[in-house]
Amino acid sequence: MSVKPPESNPNDKPSPRANMSGIGRARAQNSFTTSNKADSAYAKSEPSYNDKKSSSLITVLIAVGANLIIAIAKTVAAFMTGSASMIAESAHSWADAGNGTLLIVAEKKSIKPADKSHPLGYGKESYVWSMIAAFGVFMAGSVVSIYTGITEWNAPETETNYTIGFIILAVAFVLEGFSLVQAYLQSKKQGEAINVSAIGYVIDTSNPTLRGVFFEDLAAVIGLLVAAAAMAMHAYTGEPFWDALGSIIVGILLAAVALFLISRNRDFLVGHRVSEKMHDYVLAQLLKHPDIDSVSYLHLEWVGPKKIFMVAAVDITGNQKEQEIAHKFEKIENQFRSQALFQEAILTLSVPNAEILRLPEPQDP
Repeated sequence: MSVKPPESNPNDKPSPRANMSGIGRARAQNSFTTSNKADSAYAKSEPSYNDKKSSSLITVLIAVGANLIIAIAKTVAAFMTGSASMIAESAHSWADAGNGTLLIVAEKKSIKPADKSHPLGYGKESYVWSMIAAFGVFMAGSVVSIYTGITEWNAPETETNYTIGFIILAVAFVLEGFSLVQAYLQSKKQGEAINVSAIGYVIDTSNPTLRGVFFEDLAAVIGLLVAAAAMAMHAYTGEPFWDALGSIIVGILLAAVALFLISRNRDFLVGHRVSEKMHDYVLAQLLKHPDIDSVSYLHLEWVGPKKIFMVAAVDITGNQKEQEIAHKFEKIENQFRSQALFQEAILTLSVPNAEILRLPEPQDP
């Protein structure tokens, strides 16, 4: 990994040190390079800002487009068949389309640069709008689906012709499946770089847009299978409660996904620490710096999608004067600020005799 010095720019955001006495001084420039497998992996897992924005936005646009087409088709099929499961699936798709729109808003809102009122940027806007989207899944999808299932539970037997319904569900399965595969491949690519599975990556990622699209598409694919099975059982047995049961199951599935997404967005909104792997990665970068002798404190917190706020207490090599130390601090801070991964980096001196942080011992293969 190479930590490069930032170029001079009159539009650079002001450093929070202006409002944080004792934590640092004026900026300077320097560079140092390191290379090992862990650094290379994280470098690959953290694409450039524009690349991340582009890939996430493409994933969302694909999901929204698919859901709009599917929602219209399901609505027509629901009116033609009167199926409770199809009504639930129709509500689900309209909710997903609305939620996808909110996720696009989240992407746009979160990229605003830091200013005086928000010195750490607007990254957490992404979690706010993603949480609103998750509430939309619960309200518009789950409630409508469960209510429809309950009201249709004791419906009288009627002759059914679900041919059009099955055709619509099949087309929807292809479109939703394509959107799910797109989100899965994006998760797999970034997960492989840090040696985690696609599911593990999408659960733990700081990117709520990717997580929202992935789990909504996963719920949609499962919901389509449930609806098709419920309609098939209704057509085979003539018992309408099968159709109603399918609607209720779809509603419960949506509620579970919504509650999970709400919980994860809440975690990041209230201040979510980075994983142990990311913590060790950043600690390694600090310890490898030629001007840093040791690290006694390291605080790393997500303040937006792929954006970290770092505060570290370090001991500078050699015996240097206060002014020299201040310049050293700003050199190191600037190197981390120049990376897309770091929203802000602040250094302070370790207290005397502080316990030193150490990297874990490498495990035998």
